[in-house]
Amino acid sequence: MSPRTWLACAAAAAATLASAQQPAPPAPAFVAPNLTESGVRAMAANCAICHGTLGRPAQGSALPALAGRPAPALAEALRAFKDGKREATVMQQIAKGYSDAEIEALAGYFARQQR
Repeated sequence: MSPRTWLACAAAAAATLASAQQPAPPAPAFVAPNLTESGVRAMAANCAICHGTLGRPAQGSALPALAGRPAPALAEALRAFKDGKREATVMQQIAKGYSDAEIEALAGYFARQQR
């Protein structure tokens, strides 16, 4: 092996060893897209199909209004659906798709809406 080749290999090995000893960079700090203001509004728009725009169903609807209800009660109901402790036609499947943070965000969103 020529001295030039040996030197290049040694430099490459040293660089590899040095980079292997570097600590991993910290995880990026960001807000999940669903937890931004616009993300929560987008999730809440899915609820409008049954519960009406901004959580206010059509007058005479058998479905409950979400607007203006206390956030803890809404979050508790969503968790009960998610855990299968509360019976429903479709809410159990829908609630399973939300994380705990998304449930809290949705509950807060509907609690802030005017009845």
